[in-house]
Amino acid sequence: MIRGQNVALLIAVSLLGLAHASCARVQSHYHLPNLAVADPSFLLTLEAYTTAAHAGNTVDVLLNGDQIFPAALEAIRSARKTITYAQYFYEEGQIGADLAEALAERCRAGVHTHVLLDGFGSLLIPAQYRDSMTSAGCEVATFRPLNPLVVLSPFGIGRSNNRSHRRILVVDGRVGFTGGVGVSPKWLGDGRTSGHWRQTDVRIEGPVVASLQAAFVENWLEATGNVLGGDLYFPPLSRRGAVVAQIVRSSPAEGSFSMYTMFLLAISAARRSIFITNPYFLIDDRMTVALTEASRRGVRVVILLPGPIDNNIVRHASRSQFGTLLEAGIEIYEYQAALLHAKTMTVDGIWATIGSTNLDTRSFALNDEVNAVIYHNEAVGQLEKIFVEDLTYSRKVDLQRWRSRGFVDRLLETLSLPVRREL
Repeated sequence: MIRGQNVALLIAVSLLGLAHASCARVQSHYHLPNLAVADPSFLLTLEAYTTAAHAGNTVDVLLNGDQIFPAALEAIRSARKTITYAQYFYEEGQIGADLAEALAERCRAGVHTHVLLDGFGSLLIPAQYRDSMTSAGCEVATFRPLNPLVVLSPFGIGRSNNRSHRRILVVDGRVGFTGGVGVSPKWLGDGRTSGHWRQTDVRIEGPVVASLQAAFVENWLEATGNVLGGDLYFPPLSRRGAVVAQIVRSSPAEGSFSMYTMFLLAISAARRSIFITNPYFLIDDRMTVALTEASRRGVRVVILLPGPIDNNIVRHASRSQFGTLLEAGIEIYEYQAALLHAKTMTVDGIWATIGSTNLDTRSFALNDEVNAVIYHNEAVGQLEKIFVEDLTYSRKVDLQRWRSRGFVDRLLETLSLPVRREL
């Protein structure tokens, strides 16, 4: 009964969120500087609009549930002092039970553990998962809980529509994970099997982990009123590798549009290549201009999107803008092996970002998001190799076939336009 009520509330809030989001907009970005990613001033410029970069990190790419969940569980089980864990999506399944039990076991061992679950994305988490953690001594909080009375306030939903879409795990203040994975059986597997999701996350060690922890404590303070700090959470961090990295976070409800600025700056600074993987691709006019201008100045722009998708409205709204991109020489592929949920972009083989951010208005103008940014030829090269391999499991979108698509497809694309900015 409770689960049924939660499903009804989820649907109602989704519909109201679409109505409310019609006023969501990112800050205007009219002019962008003439920079290349390889220019020393590019990093300084990006830092000015986002966060400081840190040298001396290791960044390990984790592909799909086969690599992501074992690495996260190993890190949790190794914790000796603190665990901070923020998750947007959490539902019933064996991996959900395993994570809850691993966190609970560390709490029983005396590890200070803080779990922050988004009030919308984790609405369907089984009560026993939360109970097992709290009874073991974990602090479990909800970010912006949903109230059933929200459905009676379609014109005043307010911050209930501003969610924390961040995925963060930090262990002992020294080891961090971020990306776009959720806790569900659909994220299990190798990303090549129908019914499962293709995902890319990262494991990070080094000075930049403190910035990832900062993203967690920002949301924890809002949710609980409690301030986390000291050596338990922010220990001195020595160099662990050769990667220069940033943790970029945005919180539009607090007036921060850093993620949108980051993507625009990187696209405009490309000189050789832009490889984008993203499941929810609903870019605005300014970003469309940035991508088409890049292609017309000789940059190879390749966009990898889902074939099968969990939201057909998004699919039709996204495909409605293919013509402008294809006519500018941009290549578009649709992943066929599974549902694509990875969110990455590489530029010129030397810059990359991996995180929770979708290329849509919701991520840029409503949700709290967090992305890792890396400057390192070898690490970015690895992401480019993964991108090329993913293309072998994909179907290229042909401009002539797109132009000759059927009446039903065109109609659905037209019907999706009124809500395109709200998705």
